[in-house]
Amino acid sequence: MGQCHGSLRQQARKGFTWAGVAYFHGVNTSLPLQLVDCPRDAIQGWPHPITTEDKLAYLRTLLRVGFDWLDLGSFVSPRAVPAMADTAKVLQQLEEEAIWGQTATKALVIVANERGIREAVEFDSVSALGFPFSISPTFQERNTRADQVEALRRLEVAANTCAQRGKDLVVYLSMGFGNPYGDAWAVADTVSWGDRLLEAFDPAVISVADTVGMASPAQVKAVFDHCVPRWGQSRVGAHLHMNPLEGMQKVEAAHDAGCLRFDGAIRGVGGCPMAQDDLVGNAPTERLVEWAEGLSLWKVKSAQALGQAQSLAADLFG
Repeated sequence: MGQCHGSLRQQARKGFTWAGVAYFHGVNTSLPLQLVDCPRDAIQGWPHPITTEDKLAYLRTLLRVGFDWLDLGSFVSPRAVPAMADTAKVLQQLEEEAIWGQTATKALVIVANERGIREAVEFDSVSALGFPFSISPTFQERNTRADQVEALRRLEVAANTCAQRGKDLVVYLSMGFGNPYGDAWAVADTVSWGDRLLEAFDPAVISVADTVGMASPAQVKAVFDHCVPRWGQSRVGAHLHMNPLEGMQKVEAAHDAGCLRFDGAIRGVGGCPMAQDDLVGNAPTERLVEWAEGLSLWKVKSAQALGQAQSLAADLFG
């Protein structure tokens, strides 16, 4: 397995044409959806500090809604992302409250280096580690202060650690629909990088990210039309950034291609502060809920908690 990882890093140094084996899976758009709410994505780039107490109040409410996953924090450099410096404190408090025994929602946190990986897996409540890997070399450097070769080495550590500690690994394939830096991109790049990562690291999910919200619905459909049959529906996610005033066309395009897992944030707040100066919002979770329930493919467990979460978000991000 280590040889496979080393070979992948070697190929990344040289540049290569991928000749991996494609495994084709059937696509069924009537299967239940998985919704991931991402308060981390909302909070990390917000220009005004949010206290630990306010984060805890918000998370307690979100944990009652019935989301499948909650992307609630990150173990990254506090200098780079000061808003996430209290993630360990937040998790410790929630564990002390025994809140995870009262919800079916699972916790995911983002890691980008070995220190973060070691810290994250010490929390029993963390079910998955999310690792950002960028198709764009420029964004990989901006986001994690590492080139793609070093990112692959760190990803190997994350994969091995997750396997040893019984955690899921979610790879966020950043800049999955192009980038604003002039780095080369085509649909085939997203597909081939996903093939390589799946082969080398066996992640539970590869979530394709429209990091700066530049994808058109047609591009979204094209990418997922290729990825979903190759990787399998249970292994594909969509992390789509968009202006909150945009429609749901990108989400619908991904679902039409067979994607079943969607990330969002209440009120569409957020975006990646490392990508560009102006944050592009997330898919609004409340609209994802409305859309998914309209298809009878997901059901909120507490409409009251969802309403309370929206009210809290209005106060925090108003």
